[in-house]
Amino acid sequence: MITTATGELSLPVSDAFGTPEGERDHIRGPKNAPVTLVEYGDYECPYCGRAHFIVKELQQLTGDLMRFVYRHFPLTSIHPHAEQAAEAAEAAGAQGKFWEMHNHLFEHQQALDRKHLIEYAANLGLDVPRLSHELAEHAHVAKIREDLLSGIQSGVNGTPTFFINGVRHDGSYDLRALLAAIENAAES
Repeated sequence: MITTATGELSLPVSDAFGTPEGERDHIRGPKNAPVTLVEYGDYECPYCGRAHFIVKELQQLTGDLMRFVYRHFPLTSIHPHAEQAAEAAEAAGAQGKFWEMHNHLFEHQQALDRKHLIEYAANLGLDVPRLSHELAEHAHVAKIREDLLSGIQSGVNGTPTFFINGVRHDGSYDLRALLAAIENAAES
């Protein structure tokens, strides 16, 4: 059942279960950071590709002030490779290399077919037969769909969509605007 969107995260950020590290969400940055930035994104979305580099710069500028969480929101009707790319990121995450694959996918957005995903896995030193099997079996699709549903319930209707400390950021997602919003949230 989908509830009415409130502009707040319907699924709170959790580091309680899921990946080998014990996290449901993929989190970068200190767990006790005063600001949590959550992005719902799509690896094939050109706007998310631009936002990827902005988030990387934000992480450098904010240091311990912010932790970053990435959630999948593949827009499969317009991005035919988005869900499989998300599956590859999750399969890499099961081998402890989510962020390496995440970065690689955004830096190679124009080549996200299965052949390239396997090539990226090999380049990252992953167990390629295992990743290939997990892609074929759609082993991680439930996690991706959980992210997607939580996004819909939270009012996400396009990518990228950001939440700062659980509240949807409706302003621009350029560096200056996001940095100001993060600094405001840290002072609150």
